[in-house]
Amino acid sequence: MTKETMMKVPLEDELGDVLDKAMRRAGLTDESLAARTGVSAGRILDAIDYRSELTLEELRRLAAELRLNEVGLSALAAGNYPLPEIGALPFCVWPLRMPHGIGVVNAYLIGECGGSRAVLFDTGAGLTALEAVWPRVITGIDAVFLTHIEPEHAGGLCEVVARFGVTSAFIPRGAEAACGRAMGEGETKKFGPLEITAFTTPGHAAEHSCYLVRAPAARRGGALLVSGDLVFAGSAGGGYFSDDQQQVNLRRVLGAVPPTTVIAPGHGPLTTVKNELRFNPFVV
Repeated sequence: MTKETMMKVPLEDELGDVLDKAMRRAGLTDESLAARTGVSAGRILDAIDYRSELTLEELRRLAAELRLNEVGLSALAAGNYPLPEIGALPFCVWPLRMPHGIGVVNAYLIGECGGSRAVLFDTGAGLTALEAVWPRVITGIDAVFLTHIEPEHAGGLCEVVARFGVTSAFIPRGAEAACGRAMGEGETKKFGPLEITAFTTPGHAAEHSCYLVRAPAARRGGALLVSGDLVFAGSAGGGYFSDDQQQVNLRRVLGAVPPTTVIAPGHGPLTTVKNELRFNPFVV
C-alpha cells in the first residue's frame, strides 16, 4: 500500500444520501415514510438536506422501515462511521483521486511493489485528470479494466489506451466502448503476479463489473475488490438501472469473497468486506 491510502478520505455519502437512496429503493416519499414511521416529513427532509437532528429512536424507526442497518445508519448520523485499518496486501495500490463535479472519483493502479508497471482500474474523468494524479514511479500499464461506462469512470479510455500502448482493455459484457473487450462473470485474466476475476454486477448501471485482484503465488496478504459503484464505505451506489439487482449483487459479492478483502470503491475511502458486512446501512 502507499502512504496516500492512509490519509483521511471523506465518505462518499452522508446520512441524507443514504436515506434518499433507501427511500427511492422502497418507492416511498417523505410523506409516506412519515406516515409509516411517525417521523415527521419535515424532519426527514431536513435529514436529506444535510440538516439532520434525528434522534436515535427516529433513526431506529427509519432503519426498520427502510430495511437499513441501524448501527451503521446511526454512526453515519453521528458523523463517526467506522473505517477499518487496511492490512497488508501482496501488491501495491495507488488510489488516483480526481475531482468530478462537487465530488471525487477514484481510479486505481495496482502492481508489484518496487516495479514500474501496473494495471489500471477505471480511467476517471479522462487522460488529463489521470495525469494530474499519476504516480511518477509507474511508467507503463499492462491492462485497463472498467467497472462501468460513465463519464467520470471511463473518460478518455481510448486516449489512455493510445497514450500507454495498451493492448488489453476490458469492459463489462454488454457495454460498448471503441477500444475495450467484453469480460463476463467468472472470467480471469493474469498479468504478472496479478490474477483478476470479474463479477458481473448490474444494478447501478445495466453493465457493471467488480474485479477481484489476487496474487496467488504470494505468501502473505489478502485480496482486493475493485467495486466501482456497487459498494462504498458506509453506502452503496444508487440502483439507477435496478434497485433489486443492485441489492442482490451487493449481498452476493460481499458474501463471495473473504471478509479480509480490501474494497477499493469508485468513490470514497478504502474499506474492507468485514467492515461493510458489519456496518454498511445497505447490508442487512
